[in-house]
Amino acid sequence: MPKAKVKYDESAIQTLDALAHIRLRTGMYIGRVGDGSHPQDGIYVMLKEVIDNSVDEFIMGEGRRIEIARDGPRVTVRDYGRGIPLGKVVECVSQINTGGKYNDDVFQFSVGLNGVGTKAVNALSAEFEVCSWREGRFVRAAFARGQLRQQQKGRDPGQRDGTQVAFTPDPEIFGAYAWQEEYIARRLRYYAYLNSGLTLEYNGQKYFSDHGLADLLAEEIGDEVALYDIAHCRLERLEFAWTHTHSYGESYFSFVNGQYTNDGGTHESAFREGLLKGVNEFAGRNFAGEDVRDGLIGTVAIKIKDPVFESQTKNKLGSTDVRTWIVAEVKAAVVKWLHENAGEAERLLEKVRANERVRKELAEVKKAARERARKVAIRIPKLIDSKVHRDDRAPGKRDRRGETMVFLTEGDSAGGAMVQARDVETQAIFCLRGKPLNCHGLARDTVYKNEELYNVMRAVGIEDGLDGLRYEKVVIATDADVDGMHIRNLMLTYFLHYFEELVQRGHLYLLETPLFRVRNKQRTAYCYTEAERDRALGELAGAEVTRFKGLGEINPREFKAFLGPDMRLRQVTVPDRGEIHRCLDFFMGKNTPERRAFIVNELIADPQW
Repeated sequence: MPKAKVKYDESAIQTLDALAHIRLRTGMYIGRVGDGSHPQDGIYVMLKEVIDNSVDEFIMGEGRRIEIARDGPRVTVRDYGRGIPLGKVVECVSQINTGGKYNDDVFQFSVGLNGVGTKAVNALSAEFEVCSWREGRFVRAAFARGQLRQQQKGRDPGQRDGTQVAFTPDPEIFGAYAWQEEYIARRLRYYAYLNSGLTLEYNGQKYFSDHGLADLLAEEIGDEVALYDIAHCRLERLEFAWTHTHSYGESYFSFVNGQYTNDGGTHESAFREGLLKGVNEFAGRNFAGEDVRDGLIGTVAIKIKDPVFESQTKNKLGSTDVRTWIVAEVKAAVVKWLHENAGEAERLLEKVRANERVRKELAEVKKAARERARKVAIRIPKLIDSKVHRDDRAPGKRDRRGETMVFLTEGDSAGGAMVQARDVETQAIFCLRGKPLNCHGLARDTVYKNEELYNVMRAVGIEDGLDGLRYEKVVIATDADVDGMHIRNLMLTYFLHYFEELVQRGHLYLLETPLFRVRNKQRTAYCYTEAERDRALGELAGAEVTRFKGLGEINPREFKAFLGPDMRLRQVTVPDRGEIHRCLDFFMGKNTPERRAFIVNELIADPQW
């Protein structure tokens, strides 16, 4: 039957107040919603927006301490800055486009979402309370889901000037969420590194940094061996640090006005360019960029007025006017540091020359691999490609490049089911042949000598770095059994060992598929855990249970549901870069006796294992 026509006249036009719009279109304001299991989930963005206001006070020279406390889902942030002007407390947390961030004399390098941040937190909180103290007086206001419920004014001479905000993220928006301590701690460490002299205290734990970005880099390197002492330069609007390790590729941590720009941007590319130019000028050479930067780990932070970001969540800087001065200042500072640190400079150049030698040696290996691949097939073997790619230069009317993904799946049977179920526009399938090589600790030429690993690299498009990445998401899709877990770990090792930046930039995912199908004549439930299965059995009378042993056993028609809008993807994150290398050494290295003892003593001995 044809759809009934929907009446479209004046009655169909709706006007939402700003806070209602935030609740209805949450993703526009805080990015992803999530449940707290990912460091970029909405509850952490809310915490960031509140802390950002307190950091802005510190940047302006007001208040050197921020106290954060969490009691269950409720978080409280207290600073000792100037305090919100008492006559505007309610407006500053409830009226969009109201705040002091528009006044450059009051806030020169604002971190927060100008005029939006705290209002979004208010709108998305089941309970929200703000209190400002100034010169012995205070104003306190309490809200519920963005609506003012109570307001107090009075004298409180015992309190120091400043602002306190307490909020509880709303379960109506975020569902059954949970705060993860490691994600909070990481954010607070970043705040400390970016604001030397600022003390942040969280539930009794203090975060403070004397050496800024040099401290951040030292933590990220962890147990890795830095080839020379960390270089650190701190200028008026620019701070950066770098060193080289034995890792492959290059890794960066970049910030704009305190905002972690996970996807980099113009400031990061300018830093890379300035570093290359500085090294070449000092050495009197024309080293290739890949030779100077392979193995480099660096961090850069800038302070600018009115930064332009490529999205509301500010993951990538788009301001083009910063490039020229960043390149010039980085180049000059690098040349100066190299001249002042002769021993470190020589070790840096040794690394660059070694990279150059390895690159030339690899040239023949790469050539042979490409010729071998051409003889096998014109196209990449085992890749069923999508029509749209992330690096397409001329997108169609509807730009779907951000939806693109490639599934790395085990075997032809699983691949065949996924091929029939996929979205041909944006979803590609690459079928692995058995178990890939454990490449932990192996040299880079392994990627070119091993046909499977070489074809994975070609399919994903990362041979020359992320600029050629063909898909927004690289998804490992394996069976939920011991062999599937082993293949998953081998692929994780492959990407972390040779292409760590792919993981750091948030492009690597794991596909979760159901373990059980529970159904009766009226309804079918797909269950991802035994607990979900038991719950479904309690809800569906007379149901039968099917245990999926592998992806290939799932009917292609059913598979469509698991690759569509309700697809469960788990992003692979690197909360502690140093810990990743320790884990790879332990679980994928050659310490078989220690690993066996760990499995026997810690896992099998655990009654819940």
